[in-house]
Order: sequence, then C-alpha cells, then structure tokens
Amino acid sequence: MAAGWFYLTCLALGSLGSLCIFFTIYWMQYWRGGFAWDSSIFMFNWHPVLMVAGMVVLYGAASLVYRLPQSWVGPKLPWKLLHAALHLMAFILTVLGLVAVFNFHNHGHISNLYSLHSWLGITTVFLFSCQWFLGFAIFLLPWASLWLRCLLKPIHVFFGASILSLAIASVISGINEKLFFSLKNATKPYSSLPSEAVFANSTGMLVVAFGLLVLYILLASSWKRPEPGILTDRQLLLHLQPGSQPGSVAYEPVTVRQPDEPWLPEMSL
Repeated sequence: MAAGWFYLTCLALGSLGSLCIFFTIYWMQYWRGGFAWDSSIFMFNWHPVLMVAGMVVLYGAASLVYRLPQSWVGPKLPWKLLHAALHLMAFILTVLGLVAVFNFHNHGHISNLYSLHSWLGITTVFLFSCQWFLGFAIFLLPWASLWLRCLLKPIHVFFGASILSLAIASVISGINEKLFFSLKNATKPYSSLPSEAVFANSTGMLVVAFGLLVLYILLASSWKRPEPGILTDRQLLLHLQPGSQPGSVAYEPVTVRQPDEPWLPEMSL
C-alpha cells in the first residue's frame, strides 16, 4: 500500500507537470500567435513555456531524485549525477527563456526588470545559479570534507524548496502580468474574464498544484532518503518489492503513541 501510494503520487505529479507545459504552449499558440526566434512578440512567447518547463516542472522533477526508493541502496554517485544533470537542463531552459524575453524587450525598446514579476524571476534565477554551483562544488566533486557537507546539506535542502516556491510565485505573477497587458481591449477586458483569461488562470492553478505536490513529497519524512543502514516502517515497505529479500538493512520500528497515553520524550542514558 505504501509503495502504491508513492508511485501513484509520482504518476499524478508527472501528469500535472505535462499539463502545465501543454497548457502554456497551447495558450501561446492559440491566443498569442505562436512562436518564432526573431526578437518579435512571437519570440517572447517562448519565455513562459521555457520558464514553466525549466524552473517549475524539470526543476521539481530533479528535486525528487532522492525520493525514489531505488536511490536508497547502492552507490549514490549515479543519483547525484542524475540530480545535477536534470537541474542543469532546467537551468539551460531557464537561460533560453531569459534570452527570449530580454531580446524582445531590447528590440522593442521596452524597459527590463521594472516589474515585481521580473524582480521575483531574476532573484529566483540568481539563487538557482548559486544553488547549482554550490551543489556541484560541494556535493558532487570529491574534495569537500564530510563535516562541510553535513553543515551545508540543510541549507541546500532549504534553498531547493525555497527556489521552487519563488519560481511558482514568478510564474503566477507573470501570467497575471501578461493577461493585464494583453486583455486591455474595451470589448474584452481582463475583468470580463474572457476565455483566454479562464484558460491562463487555469494554467496558473495547475502550476500551483504541481508545486504543492512536489513540496508535499519533499517534506514527507517517510519518503526521504533514510540514514545509512536504517529504514523506518514505511520506508521498508517502499523499498521492498514482491519477492525481494531485505538484505543487510537495519530495521528501526516506529512507535505510535496511543491517544490516551501521555507524551514522554525518549531519554538518552
């Protein structure tokens, strides 16, 4: 049951992520005229697609690499490489998305970085850059000592979740800003909620749902990578497949407090 719930959650996450990208592409294609790479408004249309695909969907997927039960045993290096590679792909898509919007603004003599959306977005990208290079230098390269990795790991995890949250806020504010700029015709203002506004707002809600599900999986303690040699009840169920043997895994039972039992913290003797 535990394994089924975990993989069902991952299936829902993959479906939500695919819908986020598909909805953004459809919005730009159907209502905003499609795509080009010529510094026109059609080049700008790549910006929301690439940012949603990179900073939200691919970034979220990369953050969950260590939640897969398969990553709990065996060498950790392949999973580190996958984690870093997926984040690098997300970063490349993000840079292309920034190129698209800056080229469009410069070609049309539009000011850069004046809105709250742009401030949130550029802050998110800056933190993402620092996060990736710090992770590459400290956790992937072999030079860093164990105490340094232990010191920086909570910070790395905190900023990982924070960057995703900032990315979601950037996307939501960007959708709203785009609708305000585009739907200002007197016959179809944004306030009348035309079909484009309904669709774009729905896309934003999908992005929020995707981000919340990623954060839920990240924060669920039973789905975190266990300490070496220790699996809790639910982690053991997630790890073991039908017909498999536990192997050399230390099992740590979980004590459940009854409702009428007083809470007494464990004392170290």
